[in-house]
Amino acid sequence: MDLTLPPKVTDRAFARLAEIAEAVGEVRALRVAVEGGGCSGFQYDIKLDDALPDDLVLEKNGQKVVVDSVSLPFLANAVIDYTDELIGARFVIANPNATSSCGCGTSFSI
Repeated sequence: MDLTLPPKVTDRAFARLAEIAEAVGEVRALRVAVEGGGCSGFQYDIKLDDALPDDLVLEKNGQKVVVDSVSLPFLANAVIDYTDELIGARFVIANPNATSSCGCGTSFSI
């Protein structure tokens, strides 16, 4: 039995996407991708984008988070969240597949 699950998106992340859509006047999906590079081997690329036919689409209240098929295995069982702390506000990923990550939290290794 395969226990690999798609990433989960928190209500806080969906709420922030709704705030962004209202501020810019258009609804765009949040694309979460994994690319080679970064100080730990892989890095996250998080940006507003449009959904593509092969994307996994996670949707709630009209807001969408999309993950391409190549990045999906690297994000299995991960949690996509939004944090607003003293050091800054940003989308963050809690990834159980990462064996280590850099201090900035944007790159990781498996």
